[in-house]
Amino acid sequence: MSDYDEDLSDFEDDSLPSTPDQTSDRQTAMFATLLDSLPYACEPAEVMRSHLEDIISRLVICAEAKDWFCLMHWEGMLGRWLMLKYPIQISTRKQLVQLFYELSLLPGIEPRITRSWVNMVSRLTSNKGIQRQLYADGFRLSWVPLWRVLKKELFPKERLTGNPRNMNNIYLYLAEKCSRYFDASDIEDMLSTFLPMLTSQTTLTMMPVLTSFLPPTHCHHYLPIMFGTWESLNSFVLDDRLFEFMGVLSEGHVAGKAGYSDSEAGAEWKDVGIWTEHQWAMLMSKALSSMHVPAGKLKMTSTTSIQADALALRQGSKVKKSISRLNFIAKIFVWSMAVDGPVRGESAASSSSEASGQVGYRAGSKALDSLDKLITSLESFFHPSNHGHWSMILTNFLTRLTLEFSERWYDEQQRSCKTPAAQRLTPDIRRSFVLTLRTPALLSMFSKDPTSMSMAHSAVRIMAIFEPNLMMPQLLERAYGGLEVVNETHRTTAVLKLLSNVSRPLVSEKIWRGGPKHVLPLLELCIPGIDLNDPNKTVCTASFIVSIVQHIMIGDLSMHQFGVALSGDAPGEEIMVVDSNEQLPDGAESGPFAVLSVEEERTLTRESTAAFADWVVSLFRRVISLYENLPEEGGKKNTTGGKQEETVLKAIKGMLVIVCLHLSDHLYDLVLNLVYDYATTNAKSNAIRPLGHLVASLARARPQKTVDKFIPICSLQVREELAHGASSTRNTSTHTSVPSDTTLHWNLSILRGCLGNGGAALVKHQEDIVGLLSLLVEKTKSERGYSSTGTLVSRVLQSLTSVYPINDRFVNADDWQREDFVHSHNLHWGRVYEAKDVKIEWHVPSSEEISLALEIITRVVEPTLEKVDALLGTRGTWDSIGRNDFCRYLHFCRAAWSGLPTICREGHKEVPDPCADPDVEMENMTPEALHIAAGFVLTAQEDPTYQAFTRYRLRYGDVVHRAATALLQSHGESEDHLDAIVGVVRAIDTYFLDYGMTRGDLTALQKNYDQARETNRLSPRYKENVRLVWIKRAHVYHNARVYMHSLYRRRSELDDKLLRDALAELCLSPYLRVRRLAQSVLQNVCWYYVRATRLILPSMFKALGKGNEPDRMKGALYVLGNKQTMAYALSDVLHRHGFLQSLLESQYEEKPSVQKLVSDYSQDSLAYLSEELVRTGAYTDETPNVQQVTNALKSEITSVATYEKLREESLQLAPRRVKRTVQAHAELVNSILEVAVRPTTHWRYVLMAARFLNELMRRDAPVSVDLAKFFVNQTISPQPTIRSIALKAITKLTAHIKVRSYAKSDQELWLCEWKSPWARHIPVSNPSEFLESLHHPVEQTKFYVDKIITGFLLWAPSIKVYTIEDANATHIELEDQSKSALSSMKSMLTSAYWSQLLSLWTQETTSSRSSDSDTLRREHCRYIVVLSKSFRELPEALLDAVEPLLSDTDKFKQRAAAEILSGLIRGAKHWPRAPLDSLWSWIMSRFDRTFSQVRPDTAQFWEQFLAICLQNRDPRRNQPLVNWILALHIDFQGDSAFTMTKTLSVLSVLIDALGIRFAPHAEKYTKLLFENAHTGYAELRISIGNMLLSISRNTWSPTYPSVGSLLEACRNTEDPLRTANEDFSRHIVQIQQDLARLKNERLPPPRSSQSDYDNVSMTVLLWCWISFHAPEACLSYRGVVTLLPDFIKMSELNDNTELQRYSSGVLYVLSAVYFPPTYVESILNILIDSVKKSQSWRITLNILPALVVFFFRNLLSISPDGVSKVTDLLLNCLMDENIEVRETASTTLSSLVRCSERQRIDPLKKRFVTLERKTQLPARSHPEYAITLRKLHSAILGLCALIESFPYSVEPWMPPLTEVLARHSTDPPPISTTIRKCASDFKKTHQDTWHTDQLAFDEDQLQSLSSMLVGTSYYA
Repeated sequence: MSDYDEDLSDFEDDSLPSTPDQTSDRQTAMFATLLDSLPYACEPAEVMRSHLEDIISRLVICAEAKDWFCLMHWEGMLGRWLMLKYPIQISTRKQLVQLFYELSLLPGIEPRITRSWVNMVSRLTSNKGIQRQLYADGFRLSWVPLWRVLKKELFPKERLTGNPRNMNNIYLYLAEKCSRYFDASDIEDMLSTFLPMLTSQTTLTMMPVLTSFLPPTHCHHYLPIMFGTWESLNSFVLDDRLFEFMGVLSEGHVAGKAGYSDSEAGAEWKDVGIWTEHQWAMLMSKALSSMHVPAGKLKMTSTTSIQADALALRQGSKVKKSISRLNFIAKIFVWSMAVDGPVRGESAASSSSEASGQVGYRAGSKALDSLDKLITSLESFFHPSNHGHWSMILTNFLTRLTLEFSERWYDEQQRSCKTPAAQRLTPDIRRSFVLTLRTPALLSMFSKDPTSMSMAHSAVRIMAIFEPNLMMPQLLERAYGGLEVVNETHRTTAVLKLLSNVSRPLVSEKIWRGGPKHVLPLLELCIPGIDLNDPNKTVCTASFIVSIVQHIMIGDLSMHQFGVALSGDAPGEEIMVVDSNEQLPDGAESGPFAVLSVEEERTLTRESTAAFADWVVSLFRRVISLYENLPEEGGKKNTTGGKQEETVLKAIKGMLVIVCLHLSDHLYDLVLNLVYDYATTNAKSNAIRPLGHLVASLARARPQKTVDKFIPICSLQVREELAHGASSTRNTSTHTSVPSDTTLHWNLSILRGCLGNGGAALVKHQEDIVGLLSLLVEKTKSERGYSSTGTLVSRVLQSLTSVYPINDRFVNADDWQREDFVHSHNLHWGRVYEAKDVKIEWHVPSSEEISLALEIITRVVEPTLEKVDALLGTRGTWDSIGRNDFCRYLHFCRAAWSGLPTICREGHKEVPDPCADPDVEMENMTPEALHIAAGFVLTAQEDPTYQAFTRYRLRYGDVVHRAATALLQSHGESEDHLDAIVGVVRAIDTYFLDYGMTRGDLTALQKNYDQARETNRLSPRYKENVRLVWIKRAHVYHNARVYMHSLYRRRSELDDKLLRDALAELCLSPYLRVRRLAQSVLQNVCWYYVRATRLILPSMFKALGKGNEPDRMKGALYVLGNKQTMAYALSDVLHRHGFLQSLLESQYEEKPSVQKLVSDYSQDSLAYLSEELVRTGAYTDETPNVQQVTNALKSEITSVATYEKLREESLQLAPRRVKRTVQAHAELVNSILEVAVRPTTHWRYVLMAARFLNELMRRDAPVSVDLAKFFVNQTISPQPTIRSIALKAITKLTAHIKVRSYAKSDQELWLCEWKSPWARHIPVSNPSEFLESLHHPVEQTKFYVDKIITGFLLWAPSIKVYTIEDANATHIELEDQSKSALSSMKSMLTSAYWSQLLSLWTQETTSSRSSDSDTLRREHCRYIVVLSKSFRELPEALLDAVEPLLSDTDKFKQRAAAEILSGLIRGAKHWPRAPLDSLWSWIMSRFDRTFSQVRPDTAQFWEQFLAICLQNRDPRRNQPLVNWILALHIDFQGDSAFTMTKTLSVLSVLIDALGIRFAPHAEKYTKLLFENAHTGYAELRISIGNMLLSISRNTWSPTYPSVGSLLEACRNTEDPLRTANEDFSRHIVQIQQDLARLKNERLPPPRSSQSDYDNVSMTVLLWCWISFHAPEACLSYRGVVTLLPDFIKMSELNDNTELQRYSSGVLYVLSAVYFPPTYVESILNILIDSVKKSQSWRITLNILPALVVFFFRNLLSISPDGVSKVTDLLLNCLMDENIEVRETASTTLSSLVRCSERQRIDPLKKRFVTLERKTQLPARSHPEYAITLRKLHSAILGLCALIESFPYSVEPWMPPLTEVLARHSTDPPPISTTIRKCASDFKKTHQDTWHTDQLAFDEDQLQSLSSMLVGTSYYA
C-alpha cells in the first residue's frame, strides 16, 4: 500500500475495447496483438483474472468492514490492474461500477475519498465501446440516491457550510458519467422532481442538474422542454451547458431509431438531423453569437449573457464546469449532416440557380449549408491582418469541425455502424465540407499567434488527407513561396509547421499522387532554415524534416543508381494500380503542382532522389556548422547557452536520429565517414555534447558499424589524454572545462554516443570497455571528468541490460532489407500499418551482455566502492584530495547502479518495522506489487548471477548508509563536506528509486506516444498508423508493466536505516542545498514504499520541539508542508494529533521565516480537516446497497477460505478501529484546546488553534462545555480574525446541536434530511388558491411559508410550511448532551459581555477589503441569529446597548446596530408570541426616526438590514416592517434626490424579497412607476428601471399543471414560457402614446434635456438596457419591439447627447440577445420601414450601422425575403441625397454581400455597371448636374462595395471592374475620392498576397488599378 494514491491517466488505446462475457475473436486478437508485441511471454488472462479476484476480494472485505481508507488503497490497486489492459468480463465490470457508484453515494465520507471513487466509476465506463456494451446488457443504476446526496450540496444549509467544497460538481460529474444507465422510464419522474425546483433564481443550478441526469436516450420526452426553457433565458453558462448536451445528443442519435434495439430509445430524424427547423434556427443563431466576432463600428460584445450570469451568480450557484462550447457546436453541425434536401450547385452555378428562385443546399445537406453560411459570414475574420481575441475561437472551431467530421467519416466506414445509408456522409458532402472550410483555413494558416496557427494547421492536415486534390496544390504554392522568401521569418516558420502537418499527403502517392516528387525540392529549400540565429525557425525546420523522413527511405533511385527505365515501373504497378486516365479535379491547375499520370509521377520522384546524397551531406554539414557556432558551455548545469539553444539542440538531436535511421546503406556509410573524419580531426569545446548526440544517432541506426568505427580511435585518444594529465585538476563542483581537457571530453562524448546505444555490439569490445572504465575511474579527478565517466558507465550498463526497441524505421526490418524494396522504396513511402502487421525488434539482454555487465560491476564498480568504504574510516583527516576521491568514487558507483534499473526483480523482503498498528490494521490487507512479467533480466533468486548482483547492490546500500551516518556525525566539518553530502543524498536516491520505472518517466513516455499517435491518426476508428507509433505503444506498455514493480515496495532493515537515520536527517540539514535535495528524494521515496511516510513522521514532529535549531525546524516544516505528506498525516488517525500539535508547539521559535511557514502550513492543513474525516474512519451506519453489491461480487471470488479468514479478522478489528478513531479525535481536541487557553499562548497561535477546533467540530458528536466557553470568550477577543473564527464556530456549534436534536438517524443527519419540529408539508392541489391564501392573515391560514422554491414551471406536490401552533410553543426539546454547553454559553451573555461585544463591533473596519466597511458582516448577523434561535427570548440588555447606536451619526455604530437588529428579527423566527411582539414593538417604535436619519454613507446598511430581515421569510412574519414599507410615501418630484431614491430603494428591497408574493401589488406599483417616468432625477430613473425589471421577474410564472402539459405547450406553442407580459404591454402602449404627445411639447435648446419627453425616454431606455442585461431579458422583448420606432426617433435628437447615446446603445444591444425568429422579422421590418419612411438623414445614418449588426447576428434566422428587403433598402440608400448616408449604405452593402448575398453579386454588378454606362456627367452648370452626380456616385459606391466585400481575395469578376472605375478616377469629388479610397484599401488588404493576386489582372487592368490609386498620369 503506497502512502498516496496515484492520479496517473490511463494510457487509453481506443483499439482495445473491454470485452463482454463471450469475448469476440476480434477483440481477443486485438489484445493478443498488444501482448505479442512484447519480447517476453506475458501472463495469460486466467492468471490476471486471479489477480483481479484477489483485488475484488479485498475491496469486498474493506466494504463489509467499512474500512474506507483501506478500500481507497485497493481501489488504487484496481487502477494499476486496469493499466495493463486485460479484459474484464462484462458481468464483473457491471458489479464494479455498481460498487463504486454506491460507495460514492455514502453520506458523510471524506470528499477526497469520494472523488477517488467517482474517478473509478468514470474510468470503468470511459470507453464508448464499454458504454454500449453495458447499456445493451441491461445495466441500470438508480438516480434517486445520487440526487439525495447532490441536493444537500446544491442547496446547503447556510449555517453548516464551512470551507469551500466541490462535491456538487463531483456528483454532477458522476451523474453525467452514469446518465446513460439511468432507466429511461424514470425520465418523467426526473422531470417531475427537477422542474418544480427550476425557478428564475435557480436556473444556473437546476439546468446543469437536468443536463447531467437526463438519459441520452428517449430524448423526445424532454427536448421540447429544454429548448423552450433555453429560448427564454439569457445565460452564457446555460448556453455552454445546453450546447454540450445537444452536441452529445447529436452524436448519440446519428443513427436515429436504428441506433438502438428499442426504437423508442433513438431520436427520430426531423428537418435537420434530430432537430426541427425552429430548434435548428435557434442553435445556429446561438452558434454564430458564440464566435464573439466584433460587428459594427461600436465593436460591441456579441452577447449580454455574461453580464446576466454575473447577476444570477449572486444568487449563490456553485455549479462550475469548464466546457469547450466550440467542440459541441462542431458536433451539432457534423453529426446532423446528411443528404436531406435538394442539391445546389457550386459557385457560379449557384448564383444563377438562386437568382432564378430555385431552392437548394450545399451537397444536399441542410446542416452543411448552414455551416457554409456561418463560415462565409465569418470569412474575413480568419485573415491574419484581422487578428483579435476571436482568432483563437475561430481556428479552434475549424479544428473541431474537421476532427468531428473525420471521426464520423471513419465511424461510418465500420461494418458495425448502425447509421442508415440515407443518413450517412457522402463523398459529395465530404468534398463540399472541405471546400467550405478551405478558404478560412488557408487564411488562418499564417495567423499571428502560434496557438491559432497550430489549430489551423491541424484542420488543414485532415482536409488535405480527405481531399488532397483540392488542398495540396494551394498549400504547395504557398509553401514554395514561404520557403523561397527567407526574409519573412514568420511566413517561413508558418510554412514549415504547415508542411509538417501535411507530410503524409506529400510522401504517399496513395493519398495524393502528385506529392512525392515535391519531397526533395522542399527538403532542399528548408536546409537554410537550420540557423542558430533563428532558433524558432531551426526547430520548425527540424520538425519538418522529421515529419517527412520518418515516412521514407533516404536512398538514390535514379537511373544512374540502378539503371531502371524512366517509365513502366513494373514493381510499382504491381503494388498499386491507379487509373492513369483520371481527370484533373476542379480547381487543379496545370503547372508545377499539376498531377500527372502514375508513370510520370513515379519517374519524377525517382529522378528527384538523385539529390538525396547532396542533401544529406548538406544537412550534416549545416548541423556541424551550427554546432561550431554554439556558445561555450557553462552555468550551474553546464548547458550550452540558454533555453533557446538547448531547445534547438534537442530538436536537432531528434531530427538526426530519424534521418540516420532512414538512410540507405550507401548514404549511411557516406555520413558515417563524414562524421568520423570531422570527429577525429577536431575538438571543439562548445560542441562536445552535441557531437555525442550526432554519434549516438548513428549508433542507434547501425550500432555495430558505429562502435567498430569509433571505439579504437577514441579509446586510444582517451588513454593518451589521460596519460598527459587531462582531468587531473581536482574539484567537486560544476565548473567551466579546462581548455586542455577538451580533447578528452570530446572523445568521451563520442564514446557515450557509441556505447550508450551499442547493446550487443559492445560484447566484441569487452576488454577495451572494462579497461577504459577502470582507467577513467582512477584518472578523471575533475568534476566534469568523473561526471562524464559516470554517465558513460551508466549508459553502457543500461544499453547492456535493458529491454528496448531497436529499429524505429517506417517499415519492418524484413521489408527494409528486401532487394525489391531498396530498388523501389518510393512506392512504399508513407506506409501505414495495423498493429497486427508490425514486427517490433527488441533488444533483450543476452548472456554475454549480462556477463559483461557483471564483469563491469565486479572489476570496476565493486573495487571503487571498497575505496569509498575505506575513505570513510579516514573522514576525520580528509583534505581536498580525500574529499575529491570520495565524491568521484561514490559518483561512479551511483552512476553504475542507476544504469541497472531492471537487472534483478526484487524478491520477498523481511520487514522488521511495518509501521502498522496491529490493533486496527492487518498486514494481509496491505496491497503488494503485481508480480507480472516485465522484462527484468534476472528473476530466479537461486541463480548465482542474480545473487551476485543482489549482493553487490546491498553492499552499495550499506556503504551509502555508513557514509550518510559518518558525514552526519561530522557536524563541525559538514560545510567542507557539502559536496560529499550532496553526493550521498543522490546515492540514496539511486538506491531507492532507480528500480523499475518512475511515474514521471512513464508519464513522459505516455505523452510522447499520445502526441505521435494523434499526429497521424484521423479518428479513434482509424486503425492504421505509422510503424513508429505502434513501437511507441508497445514501449509504453512494456514500461507500464515495469512500473507495476515500482509500486507498493516493502522496506527492509537497510531501507529503514537509510530512510529514518539518513534521508530524514538530511532533510533537516542546516544547508539549504542539502535540505532541498533530500526533501525531494524523500517525497519520491514515500510514493513507492509502503508506509514510508509513517516511518519518518515522528522524527519530523520531534524536530519541531523545543531545543531545535531554526534551520532544522524549517526542514521539518517543508517536509510536513508537502501536500502529499500533509494529506497522509492528517488522514492517519495515528499522526493527525502529532501533526497539529507540533505546529501549535512551534511558537517558541521567534525567527520570522519559521513562523511564516507555520502560519502557511496551518492554513493549508484546514483543507484536509473536513467534518467527515472522523466519520470516515469510524463509520458505523448500515450500507444495504453496498452490501447488496458486495454479495454479488463474492461470486467472483474463488479462494473462499482465504477470503473468509481475512473477512473475519477484518470485521473483528472494525469496532476497535472505530473506538480508536473517536478516542483519538477527542484527545486531539482536548490537547488543542489546552494550548489555546494557555495564558502564555501568542494570539497568532490562539487563532491557529481556533481554526483547528472550528474544523474539528463534529456534526455527529456534542462539544464539551470548555470548548463552547472558549469560543464564546473569543467572540470578544481584541483580534478581529479570532473574533471572526469564533463567531463562525458558535454558528456551526449551535447548528450541530439543532440538527442532532432534529435528526432521527445518521442518514438524516448527513443528508440534511432532518425535519424541524415546527415544519410540516402540506399538499398544493390548487396553486392559485394556495398563493391567494398567503395574503390572508396568518391566524386564518394557521401556517407560515418562508420559501417558495417551486411553482415557476411546475409546482411540487407539497410545500414546506411552519404551523402557527408550533411556533407559539414555549419549549423545544434539544439533545441532553448539549444542554450543559448551551447553559454555559447563556450564562456568559451578560450586560458586560454585550457592551464589550458592541464596543468591538462599532470599531472602524481595518480589513484590506474596502467592501467590508460598506456592508453588514454576515458572520455578525448569523451570530445574533443563532443566539436568538437557541435561547428564544428577548435579550433586554442587548437592546439597551443597541439603542444609543441608532441615533449615533457614526456609520460604524449604525452598522453594528443594523447587524444586531437584523440578527434578532431573523432569529426570532420561532419565538413565542409575547417576546416576539415586544421585539417588534421596540424596533418599530424607533424605526421611523432611524430611517429619517439615514445618510448616503449609511443607507446601504439599512437596505441590507431590510434584505436580511425579509429575504426567504413569509412577509406575515415581518408584517409590521412590510406594512411600514408599503405605507411609505413615494415622491418623484421632491427637492432631494437622495430622499426619494432612499424610499425607492427600500421598496425595491421589498419587491425582491417578496418575489411572487408581490403580485397583488404589482399593478399598483407598475402603474405608479410608469406614470412617474418623467422624473428629472437620473438616480430615480435608474431605480425605476431596476424596479420594473424586478416586478416583471416576480410576476413571470408560466406555471403548468403537469410535465405532460408543459411538454405539449413546448411542442405546439411559440411562447411556452409566456414571456409576453400583458400587464406591461398596456403601460407600454400608454408610454408610446405619451411620447408622441410629449415630443410636440419638447422644450427648445438648451433646455431640451429637461423636457418630459427626454425624461420619459431616458427612463424607458434605461429599463430596456437593464432588462437586456438580465437573465430574464425575454420579458422585455415585446415592449422593446413596440417602442422601437420611438427609440429610432430618439437617436436623431442631437441636442441631448445622453438620450442619443442610450437610444443608439439600445439599437445595438438588440443584437446582443437572442430573439426568436418571429421577433427577428418584426425588428428587421421596423428598422427597414423606419429608414424608408424617415425624412431625416440622421435617422438613416443611425439605423444603417445598427441594421447591419442586427442582420449579421441573426443572419441564419432571417428569411430570404428579409434579406431581399435589406438589400433593396441599401440600394435605395445609395441614391440618397446625403453623401454620408450613401457612403454608409455602401459600407453596409459590402458587409451584406460578404456575409450572405454572394449569389447576387452578378446581378448587382450588372446593375451598377449599367447605371454607370447610362450616366453621363454633364457640365457643372447644368441643372441636372447634382442629380446626375449623385446617380453616378451611387453606381461607383456599389461597385466599390462589391470589391470591398472580398478584402483578401481577387474574384474573377473583379479585374474588369478596375477599368470601369479607372475611367472616373479624375471625376469630381466625391466620385474620385471614393475610388481612391477603394483602391487604397484594396492595396492594403492584398499586399501580402500581391505576388499571386496580380496574376489575375492583365496589363491594362493593372494600369487601371494604378490609375484608381493615383489618378491619370500627366503623360498619359
